Amino acid sequence: MRDQYLLTLNIPQSLEEAMVDCLLQLESELGFSSSPVNVHHHQNLGLSVAEQVTGRQKRVRFQIDVRAQELPAVLLRLSEAFAGSGIRYWVLPIIEHGVM
Repeated sequence: MRDQYLLTLNIPQSLEEAMVDCLLQLESELGFSSSPVNVHHHQNLGLSVAEQVTGRQKRVRFQIDVRAQELPAVLLRLSEAFAGSGIRYWVLPIIEHGVM
């Protein structure tokens, strides 16, 4: 099993401040980053007319380095805090990390 994982979340813009507050409370050793992204999907559920026309939905992407032993608790905390909010996430192993 790997020691570190990268948790990526694509969230609605309306939840950005709540997510920042939640992640700051988790006290991840390596912190997290966020950036605006455009999400493209074939389903038009919940999209505004403008989003349907342009074929993209504005979201905010968060990326968090999480230790393997903390990952289940982090996912549980986020799922409880943001239940039903439509947040999409994925987890990837970190092969290497460092500072240059």
